[in-house]
Amino acid sequence: MPETMRPRSAPRAHVTRGTENYTAQEPSDWFLRAAGAPIVGSLALYVLSRKEDAHVDQLVAPFTLIGVYNKLVKVAGSDHIHAS
Repeated sequence: MPETMRPRSAPRAHVTRGTENYTAQEPSDWFLRAAGAPIVGSLALYVLSRKEDAHVDQLVAPFTLIGVYNKLVKVAGSDHIHAS
C-alpha cells in the first residue's frame, strides 16, 4: 500500500470514531424530527407576527446534514479498514 493511502492514527480519528459511535445509537428519524422542529417554530413565529425572530429555520440544514451523515455511517460505515 502506498504511503499516501495508509490510514493515519491521528487524534481526530479517535474523535470521529467516538462521535460516530455516539450518533449511531440515536434513531435516524430523530435528526429528521430535529430538522422539522425549527421549520414549525419559524412558521409559528411568522404567523404570530414575530418575523424578526423567525430566523430559527437556519437550524434545518445542520440537522439534516447530521442526519444524512448518521444514515451513511449506519449503512456503509466510515472505516472499512478498522472494525470498531
